Amino acid sequence: MTDDRSPDPVIVTPRDNGPYRVAGPVILQDAEGNRWDLPAGKPAFLCRCGQSGNKPFCDGTHRAAGFASVVRAPGTEAGGS
Repeated sequence: MTDDRSPDPVIVTPRDNGPYRVAGPVILQDAEGNRWDLPAGKPAFLCRCGQSGNKPFCDGTHRAAGFASVVRAPGTEAGGS
């Protein structure tokens, strides 16, 4: 018997001028395979600016660092050219 249900997708969203929001069933591990204990059902917010004191997680330092990045998927009208 096969399981026709698809697993929940992991959705990664770069937030405007902020962190990556990672939602869905995901395993986060370091280069040696050690895993972080992430709360089930809660999104993780990963640093994008490189300034966090709690890497790989965002601690809000991007605001004081003046980090600015607004990205949109190709072909979308928002933030158009």
